[in-house]
Amino acid sequence: GEEITDNLRTIRTLPLRIPQDPDGPPAPDLLVVRGEAFIQIPDFEKLNRILAENGEKTYVNPRNTAAGSLRQLDSSLTAKRPLTLLVYQIVSSSETSPATQKETLTYLGDLGFSVPDYDYCANLQEVIDSLDKWDQMRKSLEYEIDGVVIKINDLELAGSLGVVGKAPRGAIAFKFPAQVVTTLLEDIKVNVGRTGVLTPYAVLSAVEIGGVTVRQATLHNFDFIAEKDIRIGDRVMVKRAGEVIPYVMGPVKDIRTGSEKLFTPPQYCPVCLEPVEHIDGEVAWYCVNAGCEAQLIRNIEHFVSRPAMDIVGLGIKIVEQLAQSGLIRNVSDLYSLQKPDLLALEGFGDKKAENLLEAIAQSKSQPLARLFTALGIRGVGEVVAATLASEYKDLDDLREAALEDLENIPGIGPNIAQAIQDWFELESNQVVVDSLKKAGIWPEALVVDKDGAGKLPFVGKNFVLTGKLQAYSRNELKEILQSLGGKVVGSVSSKTDYVVVGEDPGSKFTKAQELGLTIITEDDLEQLLAIPPGEVKGA
Repeated sequence: GEEITDNLRTIRTLPLRIPQDPDGPPAPDLLVVRGEAFIQIPDFEKLNRILAENGEKTYVNPRNTAAGSLRQLDSSLTAKRPLTLLVYQIVSSSETSPATQKETLTYLGDLGFSVPDYDYCANLQEVIDSLDKWDQMRKSLEYEIDGVVIKINDLELAGSLGVVGKAPRGAIAFKFPAQVVTTLLEDIKVNVGRTGVLTPYAVLSAVEIGGVTVRQATLHNFDFIAEKDIRIGDRVMVKRAGEVIPYVMGPVKDIRTGSEKLFTPPQYCPVCLEPVEHIDGEVAWYCVNAGCEAQLIRNIEHFVSRPAMDIVGLGIKIVEQLAQSGLIRNVSDLYSLQKPDLLALEGFGDKKAENLLEAIAQSKSQPLARLFTALGIRGVGEVVAATLASEYKDLDDLREAALEDLENIPGIGPNIAQAIQDWFELESNQVVVDSLKKAGIWPEALVVDKDGAGKLPFVGKNFVLTGKLQAYSRNELKEILQSLGGKVVGSVSSKTDYVVVGEDPGSKFTKAQELGLTIITEDDLEQLLAIPPGEVKGA
């Protein structure tokens, strides 16, 4: 979500004009592509050599250096970093896009983009052979990889499979076996997560794995520690999952000395010292004190995040300031903050305080699905929140919902249904809901009557958006359609009910015409929105 356009212009492998070759294919009027920026190993080593010669601090690994370089506020600093970019996908285009992944990569290459190396495999055995080849080759590549993405070549077929949450069903990542090292487990400590889950982690003697110095690693949960018989003082095997997250695999039992200590799960929260709860049949242990400071900071950080209430400018550092100063004890306290409160905090001046208060005020108009997401109920992410917002009018409606009714909603299983009920049963959470209502943070969806009257007009309808919209941003229109029961999908198929077309529509428009689907403009959509519930017809 960060604006890095000026920084991207400094990447030498990214053409500023396409086609780069005058004899290449003509470029469409609009082309949106997706790619990945990174630093090649020889370039990274050269950068560190120059920094060391100048007496400056060197970098640990190419991955983090690339990410930090892209986020520089000064593009002249980014220009000094040896970034490169590989482009692998067309997101949208004003012209008909290639029909296959292979043709897409060829087309992008012909336009002048750098594209990743790939193998085309005619069958699964060739896929397996290719994976073996890349696993053997990865140590000799000039850039770091942790696996291979396997994609269905036919883009129409891949798109028709849809997505799970945000993950497309037409592609899957195959991760290579990670490097394993051993080191001393000095201690086991416990973190408290946003939902109150207690998670153990290992404090390790520093060890290098794949160019990264690791001092801590996850231990997953307390059952894992018991099953693997991991003890404080053990020599343990550690690897980085996906070359990113370090975790303990287990102990090297053969070299135990007898001085190792068994670990017992804590009976009290390490942060607030209140008793913890362990539900029979569940792996997780919980701190159920909603006033626990560890949960408070993470709850508020989640509440204000982009997928939730999207309060711009309220990052983790300011959240910590507000919590530690006692200005906020739950998320509803955000809406009672005053300018003098903020000016008393370090780093706040008039303008910064005014901007933050304005961002908080604007969040009051967020739709119900975002508020459901923001509450931080276990299992309720963006997809589940949108489903709930199509079934319940407001927070009161949801907190009064019967467990059986929740379980019967498609996509809401018994675990999520129970988590919703458990959340609303906590008195401290009831206080939060009532405080939000008092503060005016009370979005409402259209009522879904049990007898079908007042049914959301777009329930069961699939929408695809293409082209440049004038009256709405894509996110705004997506949230409007979801609040009315509709589902916005990324690709056109025979199951699509409406294709909403803006200016310069791309290949989705062409495909919709070929399939004979219902194509509507923004004006047509405005008329649809005015149709009484229950009268919207399918394509």
